[in-house]
Order: sequence, then C-alpha cells, then structure tokens
Amino acid sequence: MTDPKAIQPSELDQLPDRDPEETAEWQASLDAVTKAAGPHRAAYLMRRTLERAEGNGIALPKLLETDYVNTIPTAAQPAVDGDEVLEHRITAWNRWNAAAMVSRGSKHGVGGHIATFASAAWLYETGFNHFFKGKESQESPGSGDQLYIQGHASPGIYARAFLDGRLTEDHLDHFRQESGGKGLPSYPHPRRLPWLWEFPTVSMGLGPLSAIYQARFNRYLTNRNIKDVSASHVWAFLGDGEMDEPESTAALALAAREGLDNLTFVINCNLQRLDGPVRANFKIVQELEAQFRGAGWNVIKTLWGTAWDELFQLDTTGALVRRLREVPDAQVQTYQTRDAAYIRADFFGKDPALAEMAKLLSDDKILECFHLSRGGHESRKVYAAYKAAVEHEGGPTVILAQTVKGFTLGEGFASKNANHQMKKLSVDEFKQMRDLLELPISDAQFVDGVVPYGHPGTDSPEVRYLQERRAALGGPAPARRTHALAPLPAPADKTFTSFDKGSGSQNIATTMAFVRLVKDLVRDKETGKRWVPIVPDEARTFGMESLFPSLGIYSPKGQTYEPVDRDQLMYYKEAKDGQILNEGITEAGSMADFIAASTSYSTHGEQMIPFYIFYSMFGWQRTADQMWQLGDQLGRGFLIGATAGRTTLTGEGLQHADGHSPVIAATNPAALSYDPAFAYEVAVIVKDGLRRMYGEAAPGEDQNVFYYLTVYNEPIPQPAKPAAPGLDDGIVKGLYRFNTAESAGLSPAANAPRIQLLGSGTAIHWALEAQQLLAEEWGVAADVWSATSWTELRRDALEADAALLRGEERVPYVRQALQGAEGPVLAVSDYMRQVPDQIAQWVEQDYSSLGADGFGLSDTRAAARRHFGVDAQSIVVAALAQLARRGEVKATAVKEARERYGL
Repeated sequence: MTDPKAIQPSELDQLPDRDPEETAEWQASLDAVTKAAGPHRAAYLMRRTLERAEGNGIALPKLLETDYVNTIPTAAQPAVDGDEVLEHRITAWNRWNAAAMVSRGSKHGVGGHIATFASAAWLYETGFNHFFKGKESQESPGSGDQLYIQGHASPGIYARAFLDGRLTEDHLDHFRQESGGKGLPSYPHPRRLPWLWEFPTVSMGLGPLSAIYQARFNRYLTNRNIKDVSASHVWAFLGDGEMDEPESTAALALAAREGLDNLTFVINCNLQRLDGPVRANFKIVQELEAQFRGAGWNVIKTLWGTAWDELFQLDTTGALVRRLREVPDAQVQTYQTRDAAYIRADFFGKDPALAEMAKLLSDDKILECFHLSRGGHESRKVYAAYKAAVEHEGGPTVILAQTVKGFTLGEGFASKNANHQMKKLSVDEFKQMRDLLELPISDAQFVDGVVPYGHPGTDSPEVRYLQERRAALGGPAPARRTHALAPLPAPADKTFTSFDKGSGSQNIATTMAFVRLVKDLVRDKETGKRWVPIVPDEARTFGMESLFPSLGIYSPKGQTYEPVDRDQLMYYKEAKDGQILNEGITEAGSMADFIAASTSYSTHGEQMIPFYIFYSMFGWQRTADQMWQLGDQLGRGFLIGATAGRTTLTGEGLQHADGHSPVIAATNPAALSYDPAFAYEVAVIVKDGLRRMYGEAAPGEDQNVFYYLTVYNEPIPQPAKPAAPGLDDGIVKGLYRFNTAESAGLSPAANAPRIQLLGSGTAIHWALEAQQLLAEEWGVAADVWSATSWTELRRDALEADAALLRGEERVPYVRQALQGAEGPVLAVSDYMRQVPDQIAQWVEQDYSSLGADGFGLSDTRAAARRHFGVDAQSIVVAALAQLARRGEVKATAVKEARERYGL
C-alpha cells in the first residue's frame, strides 16, 4: 500500500526535477536508514547533511529549532583570557553584597529583588571582566559599549560598584531610600543616578526595543559621518518572561534586516517570571530560538554546564536529547528542588535507554547536573558565547543562557515560584551562602542579626584585578557621561522671523508651517546636519515629501532600485547617509529612534536634534510609556503631535480624534507642552527650545527637557505677528493678548460689556469669529488671548504657590498677564475642558471653559464643532451666559442667541 504521506502535494512539485531517478534514490536511502536505525538516527543524519550544506554555502532554509543542547560544544570553547580564580572570588563578593543590601533594606520596608542577579551573576561579571567597553576605550572613545541592564538585577550592579570603590556602605544602606539625596534608585534610572545609569529598563519590553534602535542609531551616526561609533557594541540583558511583552520582539526583523552585528541580546532563561514558570507546559528556550531564528538572528544556546558532558557522551541512542526536549520547563524547575531518587524515577525512568544510563551515574553526579550545572552559571560557557557573539558578522546575536533563579541563595530560594517577592534571607541562610561561596566572613560579624557587607580590601588582589580589567576595557561600566559640549550656535534669526509677516491670503496649516521651518533649519551650515527627522510612514500626510530628495531617507543599503517616481521633483530617495528616519508603521520604533537620538549628547558626546512627527492621537496615548523613558533618560528634542485636536480631522472619526494628548503630556515633568495657534508662535517656541536644550540655558533652567507641540492640518490664513512688547516672552510662558476689540477694528461702545476669550491652537480662530459676532450682533466687546501652553501656565502657578509657602512673594504669570483685564474669562480649546481648566484656580476673574469632551466622531469640521459646542456661535452663547449671570446683558439674550444660531 502506498504511504499517504508520499503522495501529499508539495511546493516542489511545481519545479522541474531534472533527474527524478536520483531524487528517488536519496529518498530511498532516507527510508532505509529510518527502517534500520530508527527515525532519530535518520533525523541526526539529515541535520548533519544540512550542516554540511550550510558550510559549503548552499542556500537552504534553516531549521527554526535545534536540540536542547549547547550551541558551542565544550571542546570548542576558547580559553578564558584572565584569572578565573580571582573572577570567581569577585563574583562571590558581588553575590553576597547584592543579597546583603536588599536584606538590610527590608527592615525599612523598601523591598528589593535578590533572585534575578543571583541567577545572572556570571552573565554580567563575564561581560564586565572581558567584553564591555567603557567610555574611555581606545576603540570607541567617548562612547564605549551601551549596556541595557535588566532592572531587577540592579543590586548586583551596585554591589560591583561598591567593590570597585564607586559606592560606599552608606550608599548601599540607602538603596531605595532616595529622598535624603544620597540614596540608590531601585532600578536603572539615569535621572536619579545620572553618573552611573545610561538607560532606564525596568518598564519591561522597552529595554530590548530601545537596544535595537540604539544599535541602529549608532550605524546612522557612523554612516552620516557624524561620529564613527562602529566599535560600540550594544548589549541588552533581558528576562525570558520579559520576552512576552510585545515591545520586546517588535523590532527583531529590523535588527536582522539591517545586519546589526553590533547588537547582542543576552536572555537570562531561568524559566521563571514573577509568579511562576514562564512556560510551565512548554519550553521557553525552544520558543525563543524559533522566534529569533525566524527573524534572522544568530542564536547561541548556553544551556548546560560541564557536568553534563559525561551524560551526553553516554547518550549513544539519542534518548537523553529527546527527553530534554520533551520535559516541560516547570518539571525542570521541580528537578531543581528534588532528590536524586525522584530524578532517577521521573527523568531517567521514562525511557529504558535512560534507565540504563542512570545506573552508571552516582546520586552526586545526578544532583550536580540537575541542581548546579547550568550554562549560565559557568564563566567559560558564558565567555565562549560572548566571544562568538562579538565575532559574528552580518546580523545580531541572541544568547539564550539557562540559569537557576535564586542560584547560591539556598534551598529556600532556588527555583521557588515565590522568589521574586522574597526580599531577605535569614541569618542562617546567609551563613550557608557564605560557606557555599567560601567567603571570609565570621559569625561574629553578624551583629544583632544584621548581615554584614563584605569587602576584601581596597588593595586586595580582587579589587586590583577588577580595576585593571576595567582600565584595559576603557574605564568603569555602566557609566553615564556628561560631556563638556559647547552650546550649538543659534540659527540665523531670519529663519524664525520669516513667519512674522503672516501668509496673506494663502492658507497654511501649522503642520505645514513647522515643516517649512525645519526645512530651513536643516540648511543651516552649523547645525543643519544635526537634525534627525523621524516619521512613522506618514511623511506625505504631513507635507514632508519635499525633504526626501534633499535630505534622503536613511537606509544602510542605500537605494538598490530605481524609484517609481524618479522622474518627479519630490521622488522617494533612500541613501546610506540619509538624514530622515522613515520608520514604517511603528510609533514605538519611532519613539525608540527619538530616545537614541535625543540622548546622543551623553551616550556619544554628539548633540543631535531629533523631531518626531506623528498623529497626535497615536503619540501620548499609544507610546506614553516611552515618553516617560525619554524623560528618565534625560532626552532632548521636539515631539510634534500633528493633525492635532478633536475636530480638525474631517471624516477620520473617533480613533483619530485627539481630545486629550495635552492632558497626558501634562503629567510628565520633563515635557514642555505647547498648543500654538499661529505659524509665528511655532517659530518662537522652536527657537526658544533650541536655546534651552542646545544653547545657553538660563540660570535655573533644566536643559534635560523635551518639547511637545500640537500642530494642525487645517489650512487657515496665518496672521502677522503683533508688534507688542514682550510678545515672545508671553508665547514661551504660555499666554499673551492677541488683540482687543478695539485693535480688531470692531469699535465697541464706551460702556459695552467686555469679556476675555482665551483660545489655544486652532480654537483661537473660532474665538476670533466669536469676537466679531459678539461685537456686531450683541454689542459685546471681546479681547482675544492666545494660550500657547495651559500646562506651562499651571506649572508656573504651582511654583508660585510653593514659593509663597516658603515665605517668598511671587505672583503667577497667568494672574500677572490677566491683571486688569475687564469682565469674565471664557477659555476654549479643541481638547477636553480639563486642558484649559488647568489654570482656573489662578484666574481672579469669573472663569468658565468650553472643550471637546467625549468621544470623537466622523463629520465635517463645522459639524463636529457644532456637536461639541465649541464653534464660534457656541462661544457667543457661552459668553452671553457668563455676562448674563453678572447682569451685564439681558438674560433673554442667551435664549435669543441659541435660537438664532440653531443651538
């Protein structure tokens, strides 16, 4: 009978077979091996054949999974270039002090994590001793390598800095106690410990995403001849559980596509996440291997220690390898906590061949293999993996290192599901750990039950060796540098004043005004090359296609094709030294680009000026976590929320209608949020942002901020800049009077009721129309103010309140600006009322607001504004209602206005 599998259709059936007889012979050989020696032997031969084919350069699809064994055999391990005895002693001290620091802090209730570093110690120590280049390295001066440290491992990094002399016992005793000014932050936080940490990573998933784009940005700097950082290597230390975050794997294909062999992921596969196994019924290592191989990464598995070599040599039938592949991760964890009898029965007893193998193994050997011998716990295994990673060319590498969570912390910790929440060891457990690590700490040093810190002495062989290794690699790591950089020269004033005359009868949206401004700024001879335009596949929507041919779109391959629009003026041009980062449809990737560029002043000592332009609805709402990462990393640059507002996007509807991004932006202390109405305001704000972030900051100003500007796609004639003293100062502070009823030519009566209309962004145009209606139809004089930043007004007012509590006399700017303004105040924006209401408590006049609260909807701009009650006629009715409450207009005017306007 014919085997049904043999007649299944194959994609190869559609290709001609020039020698069917030869093909049949190969297939028959495989069938014969399968029948005679079994399917496992046949699979082994096929693997060997594929391996030989790859070695001979034959193009074949790669297998997505390999056996559950080490990629680098013991016989192929290179010799470790160093003193392994001293390195083991250094690692022992660091293990001890990391655990001691967290345990001592637990009496204050501040917590901490012990188990993560315990499992990953050798992954870090091997890198620090042999691979991680410091900022003073000869190969990459001022840059070194970039290290993304797993957040929960921070105690181990502090312990090493203590051994190195960069931290004291007093520092360690203030772990997670920062308010006094000398504490250590819980996780890598550059804003809290800016001389040590470069990259905040504990918001899980952002570390791997940022690491990929940092490696990519390094290539960008090199290819654009800004700075040669080709010797810098990016290392990202991750947890296997962390890889479940979608951001963790969002850019794997980018890293492979662009051949980022300057990037290595080290995934600590201790098989546990925060509450239990990562893949209880499956195998996370195999899953990750397939995922990374499928994305085009070089995969190195470092799973088993040297003790397993004997077992693999005994595995003549392949039974051991088969069993290792089928045992789920949760059961591997169970073996870690059980005795030899249990392992003999459950692991070896499932297969007769394994049962025979087990007879050759002592109980001690079994326990050594299953309790102690993991690839991630042996410096030689880790060294071999790292060396292979940095020598690999053509693509990124991921190292899957198997470890035990809580390793060396004793039976109470190792592999226990709850060890992430366990914050301390008992004195007896510490003494057991001391004996295991062979540390010279006496019982007498445990005073009143407090575990002592350990240090071999500043002139000890361990400390000298540690410091010598770091000196050879270019200085301490991790380390963040504040470079003594000269302020960037300010662009010519004419670049910014070109908008002062307005646009006349030409309709220009503020989005277009910003793009025109940048187009002029990138031409600046001094600073033009430092601009980094970033856009997630919407450049044409924002009118940026004119930048394509002049700046080029960055691609490490250049342009290997003839663009379909090559005969057009604004054709799609890619270039190896291209300036624009056109990311495709990924706001998260674009933000990661922005973070890398915005912190280049510290990472590489090169000031770059990124601007990232995006649909405002898809910025703070979708990637706000990365905005916090940006602020924590002390990034500088311009975020541009384009096509902003709830009613300006005609027809787009709810998911595109942004009514709240300024509210979210206001929560971030590093974000300076502006909602400019006019082109000249955009120019003034950008000019001041360049001064503050890249030029001469004023005393007391924090340079480590970033700007968020909302700009609109609604084409409107841009007015000329009013010739008023202090206008630029008002724009930057957040409020200035754009006009009065008199300066608008409305000629109100001498005793006319008066109201102050405050508008931001596109809403100011409705206020100006309402100003005219109020004068012409209701005899009301209205002054119109441009509120460029409700948030900055509020922050200034909060600072003024704090100053008063300190006994200082200070008046909030918003109160100063509105002082003497007659009548009530009515504020309006294209956002929810919560945005303008930020300043309500500091306005002395009667205050009310209008806004676009609720969900967005698809319709015309006029219909949407009428729906939300923010159009000019709705403003008129609200203004009359305020005045009627004050008795300044008749109460019947409100009803009459509603009926007249159909409200």
